[in-house]
Amino acid sequence: MATAYWDSEKGAEGQAAPTSFWKAGHTPTLIAAFLYFDLAFMVWVLLGPLAPSISKTLGLTPAEKGLMVAVPTLAGALLRVVNGLLVDRIGCKQAGAISQVIVIVGLATAWFMGVNSFGGTLALGVILGFAGASFAIALPLASRWYPPEHQGKAMGLAGMGNSGTVLASLFAPILAKLFGWNSVLGLACIPLTIVFIAYMFMAKNAPNAPAPKKLVDYFRPLKSADAWWLMGFYAVTFGGFVGLAASLPIYFTDQFGLTPIVAGYCTAGCVFAGSLVRPMGGALADKIGGVKALMMVYIAAALALAGVSYAPTLVSALGFFVAAMLALGVGNGSVFQLVPQRFQQEIGVMTGLVGMAGGIGGFYLASSLGIAKQFTGSFAPGFLIFAGLCVVAFLGISLVRARWRATWSSAARI
Repeated sequence: MATAYWDSEKGAEGQAAPTSFWKAGHTPTLIAAFLYFDLAFMVWVLLGPLAPSISKTLGLTPAEKGLMVAVPTLAGALLRVVNGLLVDRIGCKQAGAISQVIVIVGLATAWFMGVNSFGGTLALGVILGFAGASFAIALPLASRWYPPEHQGKAMGLAGMGNSGTVLASLFAPILAKLFGWNSVLGLACIPLTIVFIAYMFMAKNAPNAPAPKKLVDYFRPLKSADAWWLMGFYAVTFGGFVGLAASLPIYFTDQFGLTPIVAGYCTAGCVFAGSLVRPMGGALADKIGGVKALMMVYIAAALALAGVSYAPTLVSALGFFVAAMLALGVGNGSVFQLVPQRFQQEIGVMTGLVGMAGGIGGFYLASSLGIAKQFTGSFAPGFLIFAGLCVVAFLGISLVRARWRATWSSAARI
């Protein structure tokens, strides 16, 4: 599918004239994509901030807690491919509307019927996966409106919706204490419904959308090694971000004995840092090139995660987590500065595939931390292994950078 963007300013001979970012696309759609993504991410990681309370009620083991917060990530990863296909078949706006309705109805049903078992939390996690799959809708919804030289900024601003994880960390523990954690599921439907209404009024599909392809055509990018490299790079950057966002409430309560509310505040601070810099990562990649930005990201993230594993105090752990989240947030924006440059004709399905890889990375991190805690008594092995994956990603980007710069044809830096 093509990256279609609309530029109302044309040169004298019909050529697109250079435009500023805010004139190059469709701002209401960009805002709608951000709002949709923001609230979807809020509920996608909702089980993380609620995990201490849910665990206390249901008597979950560390491994069960890790799996509970990881299931929405895995479900969201798999559903992103489905949404990537749906975007090309029926359009971004329509696909987003369907996904939002599924999440709202699912949360309302869970609140009304109650979640009373570990199996019930896993079933809820699958429903929340539809919220995580919003990634494959919100980013193409914004991206299709913008030319190559503004892709990093557009994808970064729309992708900054991952700041919704901050909202979950800040408010879910407080509301759980006031009304009970099951009631939080129903309360979440209120802002979701408001955003759904705004989305329907503001979002607009970009003109000149490509015609749907045959199903087999959507997976042709997987024949390219570049697709697998980009998926691997995002599995580390986004996987690290969302895996930490889901797991930090458990880490802070188990490691330092914090209350769920205080753990939520600590998590919110870390997640906010990573969310804030995502558009900056896209802008940085536009300026210096996505490859160079990613190389710096992986080294910084590896050092920070290794530091977390040995952090003796809450303050030192917070410092390392903020540093890790800053690096990973920049990396998220940088990867998606590169994707549209290499796969302009398949941006919808590539958004789904790359997003799926990111979700799988998050599932691995969240579940591995729980397993490490249960079988070794420490979270450190989980953090160290993921730091090692950052080093592997650095070596990978170093390996392909010369070929990418020599073979990719793009108006933007690589």
